[in-house]
This record gives sequence, structure tokens and C-alpha cells, in this order.
Amino acid sequence: MNTIVCAKQVPDPEIPPARFKIDPEAKRVIPPPGVPPVISVYDERAVEAACRLKDKHSGKITVISMGSEKAADVVKHAISMGADDGFVLQDPTFEGLDSFGTAHVLARAIQKIGGYDLVLCGRQAADWGAGQVGSILAELLDIPVVTFACDIQAEDRTLRVKRIVNDGFEILEAPMPSVVTVSSEIGLPRLPAGVRLMMVRKKQIPIWNAQDIGAEPSELAEAHTEIIGLSVPRRETECEIVTGDTPGEAAAHLASELVKLL
Repeated sequence: MNTIVCAKQVPDPEIPPARFKIDPEAKRVIPPPGVPPVISVYDERAVEAACRLKDKHSGKITVISMGSEKAADVVKHAISMGADDGFVLQDPTFEGLDSFGTAHVLARAIQKIGGYDLVLCGRQAADWGAGQVGSILAELLDIPVVTFACDIQAEDRTLRVKRIVNDGFEILEAPMPSVVTVSSEIGLPRLPAGVRLMMVRKKQIPIWNAQDIGAEPSELAEAHTEIIGLSVPRRETECEIVTGDTPGEAAAHLASELVKLL
């Protein structure tokens, strides 16, 4: 069973809030210096789902990640978990793409790899959280899609997917190949294996540009969404000390102030 996993590099969620900066004019996040990006937590669950299927059915796991040269670390992390190979998609025309442009690039790369039975994505990105790429990707590849999966089974070229819904879960069947987006309810990802960590350290991850995958810059330039503003929420708190000559008087003053807020 051959699986392709789409993994995104995102800012490390563990960075202190004070180090999180944005450029409001360029409408982009400024990566904090000295803090490398990490794999999106939802995409890490997708890698785990692929590894579980590989444990049962063997096959190959290929990871693709679009971003800067540091995306190679995202691919290496997935390989240390159990993936077999991976590619970084890097080109100036790939920068600042919306969900539709990102899905277009991923679709081109997947078509170049070929021979896949399943494409896995996280349910959403851990940074923007749009949750659109998986469904758009399935449309571009012209294959079925199942979202919010918490369990995936495969048998006789059929996928049996348990997916989260508002009041519980439902089980769907889909033919191979299909796209499945994986939710965090699938469980914690496995820790990278020590031997694999040593092996992947020196591994060179191939880089594909737009020409390598046949992505036309004119197609990528037509964004469907536009960021009209980006800002960091400002939280302001006020504190007022309520006093009184006696505890009873202080309590009366407090009750009076609370009534004013109603």
C-alpha cells in the first residue's frame, strides 16, 4: 500500500508569545530568529496514520512538504517516524499561496510521484487553520475525499474511515485512491526511532521546483482568497480595588460595583 502524506512546516507553537511577530504591511508572520519551523501537529497525525497502515499492509510512505529549505527537516521528521522517502517543493512562485494555490502545487507533485493508493493530509494547518487544502486537492486529483478521520482501515482496495462529526462519529467506505484528512483524535504520533534519527541526519532530501512538477506560474498567480488584514490581538485588563472600613462595607461596595456591570 503506497501512501503520500502532505506535511506543512509551521512556526513552533512553543515559542514565547513575546517572540511572535507579524508584518502588518506585508500581512505575513515574521519567523523568530533561531527558532526553526516544525511539522504541523495535524500533519504529524497524518504521518502516524500512514505508519499504522504500513505496519499492517507494508508498502511505501512518501512525504511532500512545500516551503523553504527548512522544510527538509519536516520531511526528515516524518522519515524518522517511519516514512520511506520525501520531497521538498520550493520555488519563488510557491511563496504566499492561498489554499487553492497550495493544493495545485501538491497535486502536481503527487501526479509526478504517481502509483499511490492513499493521500493523507492533516485536518487543517496548525497556523492558519483553514482546513481547505485536503478537499481542494481531492478535486484537482479527481478522487474521493473523507475528512476528519480518527481511524483508517484498508482491505480489498477499499478504505474504511471512521470520521468525527458533531454528535459522535460515522463510518464511510471509499475506493482507493482517495484523499483522507486526519484529525487529532486518531491518537498521539509515535516517537521517532533512534536508528532512524541517525540514518536521516545525513539524508539529502530532493528539492522540486515549479518546472520539475509542471506547475505553471500563471495558474498559481490567480489566488481565490486575499488577506485584507493581519494583526496580533491586544489584551487590556483593568483592576479596581474595592475597600471598606469593615468586611461588610467592602462587600456592599463590591456588590454595588457588580450591579453597575449588569
